[in-house]
Amino acid sequence: MRKIGTVDLEVLDLAIKENGTFNEDNLEKSVLKRLGVGRILDALASLKDRKLISLNTDGSFSITDLARDILWSNNVPTWAKILRLLQVKSCSMKQISDILRTPEDKLIEDIEKLRKNQFVLMSPQRQENRIIKVYEILPEGIEEIEKTETEGFDNINFAESKSVEILSIIDEIVRDIQESQIDQLEKEKITEKLSKLKDRLEI
Repeated sequence: MRKIGTVDLEVLDLAIKENGTFNEDNLEKSVLKRLGVGRILDALASLKDRKLISLNTDGSFSITDLARDILWSNNVPTWAKILRLLQVKSCSMKQISDILRTPEDKLIEDIEKLRKNQFVLMSPQRQENRIIKVYEILPEGIEEIEKTETEGFDNINFAESKSVEILSIIDEIVRDIQESQIDQLEKEKITEKLSKLKDRLEI
């Protein structure tokens, strides 16, 4: 896998969002605008040199198959995409879902499998009066995903986890609570109790 940084990720994510091709106008309307023209041009030049984007005759840019293979290829297992993404930056479940273009309910089992095997760490963080789960990769996760570069994806042995189904149910309850009309303070109290339940179950 070609190594990418956070700015590289933002550019490639924009390309995927724009169906593979983006132009100056798309950049101007994106979060990348904050970087300024100089840094954006440097990022584009670097991505082009690494063959992750290509320059089109009309001045637009297109993501290459080489770049798609990092996070958006059907040939890469979801658990590996998650580890690759978390190598670049720590993410909430929503961010992982948005970047990988995969529904959250399709990610839960893989994320919990990675967490159970101590490849990723989940840390609850309070953001805008809400408790957000933020996932980050652990050294064991880095070692495992780098090993796939030479050994492929089939040689990893995940420890069997009987807790995935329980975790999925608890997470589903949390989502239902967040989407309900219950008072925000009550939502937080219930969510904290469910978090304690996970701790008691040691999962």
